[in-house]
Order: sequence, then structure tokens, then C-alpha cells
Amino acid sequence: MRTVLVTGPGGAGRTTVAAATALAAARRGRRTLLLSAEAVPGFPEGTEPTEVTDGLWSARIDSGGHFRSELLALQDQASGVLDLLGGNRLDGEELTELPGSAQLAFLHALRRAAQGDWSPGGYELLVVDLPPLREALALLALPEQLRRYLRRLLPPERQAARALRPMLAQLAGVPMPAQWLYEAAARRDAELAAVQALIEDRGTTLRLVAEPGPAAEDALRTARTGIALHGLRVDTLAVNRVLPRHSGDPWFAALAAQQEKTIDHWYEEWVPAAALCEVPHLGRDPRGLDDLTLLGTGAGRTVFEEAGTGGGLFEGDGLAAELDGRSSGRADDPWWIEDPNAPDGLDELLPGSRIVPAPPSGDGDCVLVWCLPLPGAVKSDLQLVRRGNELLLTVGPFHRIVPLESGLRRCTVSGAALTDGVLRVRFTPDPGLWPRTC
Repeated sequence: MRTVLVTGPGGAGRTTVAAATALAAARRGRRTLLLSAEAVPGFPEGTEPTEVTDGLWSARIDSGGHFRSELLALQDQASGVLDLLGGNRLDGEELTELPGSAQLAFLHALRRAAQGDWSPGGYELLVVDLPPLREALALLALPEQLRRYLRRLLPPERQAARALRPMLAQLAGVPMPAQWLYEAAARRDAELAAVQALIEDRGTTLRLVAEPGPAAEDALRTARTGIALHGLRVDTLAVNRVLPRHSGDPWFAALAAQQEKTIDHWYEEWVPAAALCEVPHLGRDPRGLDDLTLLGTGAGRTVFEEAGTGGGLFEGDGLAAELDGRSSGRADDPWWIEDPNAPDGLDELLPGSRIVPAPPSGDGDCVLVWCLPLPGAVKSDLQLVRRGNELLLTVGPFHRIVPLESGLRRCTVSGAALTDGVLRVRFTPDPGLWPRTC
């Protein structure tokens, strides 16, 4: 299944572009599902997939309903503890969703879509209308983070056997965690793993929506670093509400010229790694299927690199033109390893890693260089800490913890540098753990 995650700065019209993208794909004969937490004019508001038109279904993400159902289920699981403490159960009618419930509802909806819960026949395309850009990047990083927390707090390999629990509880003087807690953690981990697999799949891409202007330019420049840090793949930058050029009105012409200047900058920054699609301003707020069709057919001047089109400029249906030609399967990690002279057995120690040749270091030492592209990153905003078998990376407002491959765990960090938009971390093999062969 091809998945397109749509986001952008707040107020850029991402929900409208997501709906227009889904409609354009359905018009091309693809079974398409649109997920959104926002109301789309002319679309049904049911929380289960409802047909909008031929080939297009939509479902509304209800964070409040999801929060109530999850809390009531947890209350039933913990009924023994609540009864022991004399607690009074909460009714669904008195529950108000708490901060963070919207993100969990999004993950639940993505998991259901990924596992085909909503359609026995499945969908060919999933279009997801995400929250605004900064919140969307945090949401997409959440499955990896939550799974790490579960592994640290409830390590599966340290579960005590059921027969030993009463004895261990007596020896420790405290009750051992109930089996249902470990089982619940395992279920949650499996659900999060399904969402993480969807996000990391080669068939999943990010579609950015922005209205051209200085504020959007700054927002995308900052977000570009976070996108690279989390290894997300951008297929298209949809430039929304583009005004007609060459107007006779001076005020209107000045505004269009400002837009054109921003668009030229975006062509330089984003193309050809991603497509750039200009979506015209209709002169009114889009409402209904007819207006969404106009947006799709009016989008043009889209530049492609990897969509199998051969590249070039295209007029019309630009929102749907990059939705083909991507195979499924886990995408490569965004980092690679430069190695001038790999020690024996490195391929086995770094399974699946991209290892590329590099010039030998000037001091003659055998050095492996772990590389991660971070376009737009500034050295003063970068923090790098190695803690055990992990790298803790912070770039401005973005944070990620990267597990090291087994080979790099046997090395010590000997330096790091940010050059030409690429973070390079030098690893020197530890003689006590990995005898030198260089």
C-alpha cells in the first residue's frame, strides 16, 4: 500500500490539499482512503471508512472517542486493583480527553489502516492529513520513542516465570508486576511496531503543503533538518494558493512577486530530490468535490525525479502524478558509514549498513565515520552524546536516539564534525574489544 502523509505549517491548507490528493488518485482508478482529524467540506464525518465517490473513502479520527474507549478498557483490566483500593469507577459520559490523546488516536488509526482492519480488500493508497508540521514530526517519531520506553521499563527478557512470581514477591517484599501488564506491553509494542513499519516503509512519503511567503520559508527550512534526522522521505512540496502572475493591480502584483521569489528559492532547495507542485488559488475557499477537482487538475509545473516519469514539467493532475512507482519494504536508514579500510568481519558486524569507501585518515588510524545528512543544521544547535550503545542526537527542537550497529558498539567516539550539511561522527575500534587489523 502506498501511503502519503500530508503536513505543513499551520494555516497552509494541508487538509484541503490532502483531500484533493486523495480525490485526484481516486479519479485515476486507485482505491484510496483519506484519514483526517479535521472536517472536510462535502465529505462524510463518520469514524469508519465511508464512501465519498467512486474509489474514494474517508474516515474521521475521533480522539475523544478513542480516549474514552481506551480508558474504560484499562479500567476493566485493573478492576482488581481498583476494588482493592476502594476506587469508584468512571463512566464514559464523565470522561474528558487529556492532552496527548489526539496523538495516540492518530497512531491507532494508522495501525488499523496498516493492518487492513477497515477493508478486507485493502486500499491501494492511504492519504493521511497530519497535524501542523512541528507536531507532525513529533507524532511520526512517537512509535520509535514509545517502543524504546517499553523496552526499558518492562524488558521482555526479564519477565519472571509465572511459577516463580509468588516466591519472588515474598523475597522482595513487594508484589511482582502482574502478567497482564507484560501482556499489555507486548500488545502495545506490536501495535507500535506496525505503525513504525508503515512510517519506515519505502512506499510511505511525506507531502509538505505551504503557502509561499517568508514565514513558510523559515518554517520549512527548520523542519527540513528534522525530516532528515528522522529519515523521512519527501515526495512533493505542494505550494498552495499560488496567485496569478503579471497582474495589472500594483498591490496584487507585489504579492504575487513575493510568492514567486519564495517559489524560486524552494526550487533551489527541494528540487530534484522532491517534486514541487504549484496549486492555484481559486479565489475562494475550496468547498466540495468540484473545487477539490479544480485544485487537482489545475496543479501544474511539477518536477519529478523518482516517480518514473523521466523528469520534466507537467500541467494538470500534479497532486496525483507522484503516487506510483514505489515498491514496498523497509526503507534504508538515512545514515551510512565511511570506511577507508574495513577490518575483517565488518560486513557481519554491521549487517544492513551502507558502507562506502572513504579516503584514509591523515593520522593512519583505522577510523569508521558514521554519516547523517542534516541539511540546514547549525553547529551551535547540535548536541551529540553517546550513551552505551546509543547516540543521542539533538538538532534545534528535534531529538532522536539512534541505536548503534554491533560493530560500532566496539568502537570509541574519537570526534565529530558538521560539514556541508552532513554530520560525521568518527569511531575508532577499541583494541580491547576489536583487535586492530589496519
